[in-house]
Amino acid sequence: MVAKNERRLKVGVLGCGQIAQAAHFESATKAKNADLFAICDVAPDLLARMAAMHAPEKTFDSYDAMLADPELDAVIIATADAFHVPAAKAALAAGKHVLSEKPIGITVEEVEALKATVEASGKVLQVGHMKRFDAGLESAKDFIDGEMGEMLALKAWYCDSTHRYAMTDAVQPLIVTSAGSKRPSGNPKADLRRYFMLAHGSHLLDTARYFGGPIVEVDAHFRERFNAYCWFVDVAFENGTFGHLDLTIPVRMDWHEGFQIYGERGSIVGKTYNPWYYKSSDVDIFHEATGTTSRVLGADGHFYRRQLEGFASVILDGAPMRGADIEDGVACVRGMVAVAESARTGQPVKLADVAGAL
Repeated sequence: MVAKNERRLKVGVLGCGQIAQAAHFESATKAKNADLFAICDVAPDLLARMAAMHAPEKTFDSYDAMLADPELDAVIIATADAFHVPAAKAALAAGKHVLSEKPIGITVEEVEALKATVEASGKVLQVGHMKRFDAGLESAKDFIDGEMGEMLALKAWYCDSTHRYAMTDAVQPLIVTSAGSKRPSGNPKADLRRYFMLAHGSHLLDTARYFGGPIVEVDAHFRERFNAYCWFVDVAFENGTFGHLDLTIPVRMDWHEGFQIYGERGSIVGKTYNPWYYKSSDVDIFHEATGTTSRVLGADGHFYRRQLEGFASVILDGAPMRGADIEDGVACVRGMVAVAESARTGQPVKLADVAGAL
């Protein structure tokens, strides 16, 4: 049995697809300060199956009906990327808090409009960049903000593997599908260059911003060979830090994700695992003052549950936002659009100047 707090956030999950089944339903049932109050999907067979498995208090085949429930406190938007912004706006208009899957949107204009809606609503919106709740990454952030001093350079990489599904299928639940599920117009995977940037590049850019702060300009180079997509991106941070990002999908090797950070009073080397292993990153922090290295061990690696608990704490307890807020979400979308434009034109691109979609 999960020990639950007396005060808990009543959460409704929109969408019963893969990410809800693999992450969000379990997170809501296990979170100490939240409950899986409701689930919503237009596919009746999928809704019934998920209700039988996860036992929410209520089920809805209409999003408007779920939002109209006065007991509902917040929604988790677990839909396709194209639906994130309209679903978030509807929830905010109904007076509900929002935890949305990343990326928060797919065009600069729609996420800027959502930002204005969030600010006017007085409600909490958190973007689902769950890697911010990896205890290894949190230890690196604490060191950066405390002991490290000025940052000199940051390198980060996110390289999916040709062997990814053979490995993760062994640890994930079998995903239930339905012909009646709502899908965006067109096939999101028809343009893999765009799809990989939205799905994976959003993680890499947010991790870089989490550590290095705002990004002002990118200079990207792209190459596609033997069905592999590779972006090398030089990054200019607002604080003057040198940055380099590597997004390669897939590499002919094991999953390869991590970062190196060089600072005034120490450095950091991190290795991140595929998220479905729920294993915190191995992060070695070198302390120049003592000549020693430290690493967090035995950490709680359920990033999705910890993300929801952090979200609920902001709402219930007034805790500071540890996750990505709407500013971070907008910056991530601007960053992806800038990378795409820079790779296309061969020129550096300032994030403040971009518009449109990837």
